[in-house]
Amino acid sequence: MAHFPERNDARQGKNKRPHGHFSRRPEAVADDWIWGWHAVEAALSNPRRGPAELILATPERIKQIEAKFGRLATLQQADNQQIAQRLPQGSVHQGIAVRGAALEDAALADFEPHPGAVLLMLDQVTDPQNVGAMLRSAAAFGAVGVVLQDRNAPRITGALAKAAAGAVDKIPVARVVNLSRALDELSGAGWRAVGLAGEAERTLAEVMDGQPTVLVMGSEGEGLRRLVAEHCDELARIPMPGGFDSLNVSAAAAVALYEASRPR
Repeated sequence: MAHFPERNDARQGKNKRPHGHFSRRPEAVADDWIWGWHAVEAALSNPRRGPAELILATPERIKQIEAKFGRLATLQQADNQQIAQRLPQGSVHQGIAVRGAALEDAALADFEPHPGAVLLMLDQVTDPQNVGAMLRSAAAFGAVGVVLQDRNAPRITGALAKAAAGAVDKIPVARVVNLSRALDELSGAGWRAVGLAGEAERTLAEVMDGQPTVLVMGSEGEGLRRLVAEHCDELARIPMPGGFDSLNVSAAAAVALYEASRPR
């Protein structure tokens, strides 16, 4: 593989958002909010988030939050309609939403290639629901982190955070400009890259050998791009004896992460 000396440094998060009495602010960016019980609870549990603007719909929800986190100076009560006004249309917020400091991205050097380690890389998977579900699977199966492309991946807030059910605060995420260069950097650090491709000759079970491995998943429509596939050490497929040619990308990621997490 060609050598690229440049390092894909992660971008820094932004700390902002004053608090005060509740009022609708049409200029607020809806994507800055996280909603849904599990996602908000994970955000409040994460000390890296810092102070957060928190809105709850009922006294019962307030009691639940205060029982776990104590009294929060930024907590505000509002009805479900007022909460919905802060969020994208159709958001299922369960009477709770939070907005606080964004998480800082991880750097590729943060991922240590110890035996059995698995790192998930997504090649132009753009749907927030799919990316959220894949983050959830990565956290569930013990992956050390997730690598996204900077320009062709959704923000780690909003609908993605809801779909991830708290995983965005439990697993490190790195965003890089160029996935091929990122694979070169990871290879130099001791990682082996395995791309998932339906046309591959060997199955993932046959390819996995206990080495620290980057699992590279392509988009549902296009699969792995050619240049990204060429920077993988090996391609592998998920066997499907039932006759279907493919799975939804988030379902395929869950199967692949389970297989990769099995002891070798």
